Amino acid sequence: MGILIPILLLTFGLVVLIIAGDLMVRGAAALARHWGIPALIVGLTIVAFGTSAPELVVGVQAALDGTGELAAGNVIGSNIANVLLALGLPAMIMAIPTNISGVARNSFVALGATVIFIVLAFINNPLAQWQGAILFGGIIIYLTWMFRLAKAGVEDPILEEMTEIDEGKDGLPKSVWLDLVYVIGGMIGLVLGGSLIVDNAQVIATAAGISETIIGLTIVAIGTSLPEIATVVVASYRGHSEVAIGNVLGSNVFNIFAVMGGSALAGPIMIEKKLFVFDFWVMLVVTLALFVFILTRQPIGKKTGIAFVIAYILYMLALARGVM
Repeated sequence: MGILIPILLLTFGLVVLIIAGDLMVRGAAALARHWGIPALIVGLTIVAFGTSAPELVVGVQAALDGTGELAAGNVIGSNIANVLLALGLPAMIMAIPTNISGVARNSFVALGATVIFIVLAFINNPLAQWQGAILFGGIIIYLTWMFRLAKAGVEDPILEEMTEIDEGKDGLPKSVWLDLVYVIGGMIGLVLGGSLIVDNAQVIATAAGISETIIGLTIVAIGTSLPEIATVVVASYRGHSEVAIGNVLGSNVFNIFAVMGGSALAGPIMIEKKLFVFDFWVMLVVTLALFVFILTRQPIGKKTGIAFVIAYILYMLALARGVM
């Protein structure tokens, strides 16, 4: 009974975090429309960073509390879940095409971001502010590149995803004051949700005799990946499985550059030795597997989707075995 309440509070924190992040993004996008800010600028700023706000808040809060292991576990676990679950589950419903314009370009960025993260971790552990600055600089460069591509009229699935929310489909009231309430309420919810997650993750880790890294790789990673997973599964069910690729690639790039970079800027991020032995390489292998599918323009079909989901179950079992 002693560990049940912290688990419930952590779960509640995840729910608050996801809802608050969505409210903040939609409210801020609506405000930007009121003020006449172009959709592209909104997409590359408010939406781009806002959709990563839950992961970023958890990472920064963990770094400030001296539990950077949670932040590292969250990013690595989320990226693994994004590929194996957020692509595996929808692929079981409908084949996911990989020959969409712009996907190959973004797959190079996702693979490059993964390699840079691993190399920086091997160079110096814990991750220091200078490493955080390099990673966060990556997202600035990436968004600047996206802006130039958009201005040149180049098609890109990630750009489409980021600007879609600004097309007046968010259903929010047209009052500026109500939009402000959404933004402020969302920010408060993010802080509250982040605190609940980090504080209770520490309690659970201590009570269960495991590290914050394991909590980050499992409960927090799956929880913060749920919006992506839900989005692509629903889209596939409706016959739009192509949404999955852009969603996953964009999320993984932001997790490494924006979330990990921002977290390391806030404080040292200690990376447990076990991540260097196993989890880093799982993240790299699944990213490479996706890269190969995209490079060869092979659709991710039902059999591959089943294989991805089974691989994730085996990964979870491996983590559980390592804890026991």
